[in-house]
Amino acid sequence: MRMFLLVLDSVGIGAAPDAGDYGDAGACTLGHLAAAVGGLQLPCMQRMGLGNAAALLGPSSRIPGVDPATSPSGSWGVMRERSAGKDTTTGHWELAGLELKKGFATFPAKGPAFPGPLLDEFSRATGRGIIGNRAASGTAIIEELGDEHMRTGRWIIYTSADSVFQIAAHEDVVPLPELYGGCGKARELCNPLRVGRVIARPFTGRPGAFQRTENRRDFSYPLPERTVLDHISEAGIRVTTIGKLDDIFAGRGISDSMHAESNAGAQKAMTARAADPEAGFVFANFIDFDMLYGHRRDAVGYAQCLRETDAYLSGFVELLRPDDVLVICADHGNDPTFKGTDHTREYVPLLVYPRQQNGCLGIRNGFYDVAQSAASVFGLPPMPRGTPFLDIRRS
Repeated sequence: MRMFLLVLDSVGIGAAPDAGDYGDAGACTLGHLAAAVGGLQLPCMQRMGLGNAAALLGPSSRIPGVDPATSPSGSWGVMRERSAGKDTTTGHWELAGLELKKGFATFPAKGPAFPGPLLDEFSRATGRGIIGNRAASGTAIIEELGDEHMRTGRWIIYTSADSVFQIAAHEDVVPLPELYGGCGKARELCNPLRVGRVIARPFTGRPGAFQRTENRRDFSYPLPERTVLDHISEAGIRVTTIGKLDDIFAGRGISDSMHAESNAGAQKAMTARAADPEAGFVFANFIDFDMLYGHRRDAVGYAQCLRETDAYLSGFVELLRPDDVLVICADHGNDPTFKGTDHTREYVPLLVYPRQQNGCLGIRNGFYDVAQSAASVFGLPPMPRGTPFLDIRRS
């Protein structure tokens, strides 16, 4: 028995009931980007029931070009996040069975971002000065401060609307081991402030032509309790993470990690795991939607990325074995037509292939229904939260 859990990073399907509390009333990633490009063509996910899932939320969440299927090949639903927050860590942790009643700390959008004592201690611990210290687009702040960084060797420190302490450094100025070591120091210092992630943001190139590399690493806040990954791996079942999830879960409960910082890399790893009869539980993240298109408010690029992913999935499902199950969902929204450049608080789609006995999975009250379903699939004791949409109980 194998279960593949695929997170399409930021592919939301309609504003959550509490979206207004986050400034996101009216957001709808899939519906709005589809309208912006004159409609989407996603035949594989449409056959699985993506249009049927959107219909559960009413006309405002309709996806132009992706109508409900008459007889879906998969089961369909939508999920509402219960944790406080709309960031990557919060969403993935809830998918794995956790719920954060208190969200991670965020920092001012204007003026200095992080408190002086934190930065002073970080500078003393790493032996380098600091420039930046504000909320900014990662590509923009590198273009602005990259030359000064190369001249002085100072860290470029910045944040975003998420709970992140980001450290940018040129790979020719700060070797990757030093950058990662600095992030480790920052992680320790940021824990008392409940910063969700410390992120290494290496780049290369010259002024006017800087480029971020795929050597990014995320250093996550310590997990507050055990996840379904821990339970599955402790039962002797292999757990493989693909994408950046080894960082998000700080390596816990993971048997094998196939780190990738692009959809192409994650897809290659997914295909490789599909060829392994002992793959067990495979948990993957496709990051490009969020990283390359959502935050940059590029609806055209986002739509093309969805089409490419849909084409990949049409081939991937042919690799599945008769008793395999594929679950497709997201971790939050990032409506590329919405104001600002931040994530959006949304319902996320839920597709299960092949179709289970109950085709319509409804509106799920918590991402942690995914973890509860994974426990069910592998015959493990129930998780503390959630209701399974899969009740297979196979060993």
